[in-house]
Amino acid sequence: MNKLRLNFSECILSGIMSVNGKKVLHMDRNPYYGGESSSITPLEELYKRFGISDSPPESMGRGRDWNVDLIPKFLMANGQLVKMLLYTEVTRYLDFKVVEGSFVYKGGKIYKVPSTETEALASNLMGMFEKRRFRKFLVFVANFDENDPKTFEGVDPKLTTMGEVYKKFDLGQDVIDFTGHALALYRTDDYLEQLCLETINRIKLYSESLARYGKSPYLYPLYGLGELPQGFARLSAIYGGTYMLNKPVDEIVMEGGHVVGVKSEGEVARCKQLICDPSYIPDRVHKVGQVIRVICVLSHPIKNTNDANSCQIIIPQNQVNRKSDIYVCMISYAHNVAAQGKYIAIASTTVETSDPEAEIEPALELLEPIDQKFVAISDMYDPRDDGTESQIFASRSYDATTHFETTCNDIKDIYKRMTGSDFDFENMKRKQNDVFGEDEQ
Repeated sequence: MNKLRLNFSECILSGIMSVNGKKVLHMDRNPYYGGESSSITPLEELYKRFGISDSPPESMGRGRDWNVDLIPKFLMANGQLVKMLLYTEVTRYLDFKVVEGSFVYKGGKIYKVPSTETEALASNLMGMFEKRRFRKFLVFVANFDENDPKTFEGVDPKLTTMGEVYKKFDLGQDVIDFTGHALALYRTDDYLEQLCLETINRIKLYSESLARYGKSPYLYPLYGLGELPQGFARLSAIYGGTYMLNKPVDEIVMEGGHVVGVKSEGEVARCKQLICDPSYIPDRVHKVGQVIRVICVLSHPIKNTNDANSCQIIIPQNQVNRKSDIYVCMISYAHNVAAQGKYIAIASTTVETSDPEAEIEPALELLEPIDQKFVAISDMYDPRDDGTESQIFASRSYDATTHFETTCNDIKDIYKRMTGSDFDFENMKRKQNDVFGEDEQ
């Protein structure tokens, strides 16, 4: 029997394990799905959660019109999470909208991220000669096929670092900044010393995601991200999974170094494997850093975004003398997450100093004027071991990124440690005759 709990990663895994024929019990100490990654409604609840004693002003509209993500992230249109949703058919429970724009910060201003040849030639981010070189680079990436050496153009994916690829195309620092951080979505510059294949594939993912819908590579669910864990919870239930919300966990029961059950309110639910977020097992995780997230309520779209009602802005670390990027993602009433005419922008970054609020200031300056802000500083934890001995598998804390690719990598990693086999999207397909848990007529 598998026993799974909490957070977005655990909800997805419970759905997948149920489809794979495992017996799943999913317990959560909270009265709602999704744990840290839930959406908070009504707005009064968000004020309470952040210790603000005043009630929301009348200008904020009806409290129940708000669904505010605590940890907002977008989905890459061609990315791993969308594949998981499609293969498990959880898409039938959700509606998505395309995010209207993807922007990058340079020299105090924001610019649309160019990711096609046409956009590269029209972009104000680069001078004339730089545009030509960048265009050549994009064509190279688009044609690159790791199984066809004829497409390598002298680049060996097993030997060449990404820094060397940039040098080959003679790209300047600003172009390297937005390519690595706004297209390949790296948080730091460590990737420059690594082999180029991963980066090339990341840029391809961005371009292919963009090609699907045109405005940006990102999608976002109507009514907020809280809909995602609920969708996977429904999937798990169809396949016999059991859910218990509001269920405190008193003790994880061990025998001979292995997990054998979970004690709650005097009863023990027995299990062979356990998945949980770090908050349930503080002695089995270690702190790896902190993230600051600032949720801002606005009455206007962000300047220089063509009045987009949703967008992402990436501030590459080099532009603000930091080691890690700052992210902004903005959604609005158009996604049924805010009252009419209101916008929610969330700025996030990895904490590097003892004054995190000063670190996030470059992002907040782009959002002025701000009607109300909610500041959260969260510790990030990683599991101390791979869980194969104890059979307790901890997910990682959410990072500062505004997309789900790193979370999906963690899900695939846990899956491999639990089952001993690689995560295979094909295995996740609902069996043809049980889309609704019953035979088709």
